[in-house]
Amino acid sequence: MNRILHFEIILYVADQEISCNFYQAILRCAPSIHVQGMTEFMLFDNCKLGLMPNSGMAKILSDKLPHPAMGFGIPRCELYLLVNDVQFEFDHALKSGAKLISPIADRNWGDKVCYFADPDGHIIAFAERM
Repeated sequence: MNRILHFEIILYVADQEISCNFYQAILRCAPSIHVQGMTEFMLFDNCKLGLMPNSGMAKILSDKLPHPAMGFGIPRCELYLLVNDVQFEFDHALKSGAKLISPIADRNWGDKVCYFADPDGHIIAFAERM
């Protein structure tokens, strides 16, 4: 049976080092790979978060799609992270320099959630089941 064996989310970033430092602080772990052109954080056994510079992705896209930097600061994705203690993650994100978008609130889908933005405007949600 054919199926997906691994899941990796790759964010296109303006500055790989700034984003690496930011996510290292937010996730409280070191990257599993950090080389020119790619940083990866192992979130689970089969799930990674990758950071790729806009310029690297632009080479792959060629002239087929707009340069990723054209979307800088425009929310292009959301990382929705289910956590045990949303208040702890909220406080930690503030201390780590994340930009607060929406404070902790009970949402109508049954989670207590807060929203932040990373240095490139990608949205990070910390959620706790109610």
